Amino acid sequence: MRLANLAGRLTLVLDDGRGADVEALSAGAFDADPQAVFGRWGEFLRWASGLDLTDVAGEAFDPAALGPPVPRPRQVFAIGLNYRGHARETGAPIPDRPVVFTKFASCLTGPVTDVVVAGPSIDWEAELVVVIGREARSVSEAEAWDHVAGVTVGNDVSDRDRQTSDPARQWSLGKSLPGYGPTGPWLVTTDALADRDDLALGCSVNGVTVQESRTSDLIFPVSRLVAELSASVTLLPGDLVWTGTPSGVALGRPDKPFLRPGDTLRTWVDGVGELQQRFVAR
Repeated sequence: MRLANLAGRLTLVLDDGRGADVEALSAGAFDADPQAVFGRWGEFLRWASGLDLTDVAGEAFDPAALGPPVPRPRQVFAIGLNYRGHARETGAPIPDRPVVFTKFASCLTGPVTDVVVAGPSIDWEAELVVVIGREARSVSEAEAWDHVAGVTVGNDVSDRDRQTSDPARQWSLGKSLPGYGPTGPWLVTTDALADRDDLALGCSVNGVTVQESRTSDLIFPVSRLVAELSASVTLLPGDLVWTGTPSGVALGRPDKPFLRPGDTLRTWVDGVGELQQRFVAR
């Protein structure tokens, strides 16, 4: 199942790519607010499993009208250095436990956007983003996926100068400028994935592939991340977990080819979808 935020309304994306408004389809049983569904996730899944979509007449839509699938998460967790190649290219040691920071929710956008180049060191980071569907507190790795509603695509756009400025590094601020958290194009439930632990992902700049990997290469897979996070905090329905980026970022390249106005960034996760960002001057 694919769920989108279409112009601020919860929308079921049908197999033919058209969208069906959930509030209308459910005769008002579920709210149009895309965020509200996570508070009733189990009930929503039971309702959706009984749908006969053969006679549902969806409507075509412009991907530019899509907003973030999870527009107002209460908590956003992000994981650093979670692929060995990325840790090596940044000169960091391989972590023994997940490196956790946040992207502030105000940076979240939909899948097709213009992004302001706010400085000389703006970088790309393709990521799989996990959406929590059930409250999780001290869950085991074996139970972790049961608390996940689905996944989406993200790019952890980063201002490296702000992120690494001394004396105090500001990871969260450097990764949370307006528009620096594109997500989408929709949430895909885990039952629709061929292998939830082995998804190809990557991104390209101006048509040239710069990152390419698989989530099976994560140092700490999704199940470990959910278990580790829930051991310290309570994960809430609708929370986001950005799982980390593979090697190939601009910071790790000898020529440091940071993003410039006019560049186009495409990010994908196979079986989920893709993002398209155009970078513009202030």
